[in-house]
Amino acid sequence: MEAAPSDEQLMDAYIGGDAAAFRALFERYAPVLLRVVRRNVGSRAEAEDVVQQTFLQVHRARADFRAGARLRPWLFTIALNLAREVHRRRGRRRETELEQPGAEPAIDAPRDIGEGDAEARRVRAALESLPAAQREVIVLHWLEDRPFPEVAMIVGASVTAVKVRAHRGYERLRATLGRTRQEREE
Repeated sequence: MEAAPSDEQLMDAYIGGDAAAFRALFERYAPVLLRVVRRNVGSRAEAEDVVQQTFLQVHRARADFRAGARLRPWLFTIALNLAREVHRRRGRRRETELEQPGAEPAIDAPRDIGEGDAEARRVRAALESLPAAQREVIVLHWLEDRPFPEVAMIVGASVTAVKVRAHRGYERLRATLGRTRQEREE
């Protein structure tokens, strides 16, 4: 049985003109990027647009991809930069998303918490309340199970800065979740 080609091999093949290699990369990464981006932008439709835009930028910048570089951090960097642009546009337009009856929640629940669970809703709300930089790091580290060095590459910060963001974000989550738990007990 032949091993699947690495991300970098697929990218090299795509740069060489193999359209099937691009499709393979899209199939491999679109679901992962959609999960990460959705946790950052909230709306599934906007997240899907960001993922499409990510792959469009990969296509446009394929000649700029450095031989020997890892593809995954490059993809995540593009996607998260586009997600940040969504937030900047929202700030400039002062948009607020209306809650639609039956709409999907803005942030997926952690893997070990049931979707309809009240605890999952509390965790999602607490995660959404974090500043974007802390939320990004926590989504990548905790929910996507990425090591700090990879998270640092993706967000364009030092490992130390990423650890500080994570520490502060986890502290805020604990405080927020502790407050809501205490309020329920009273």
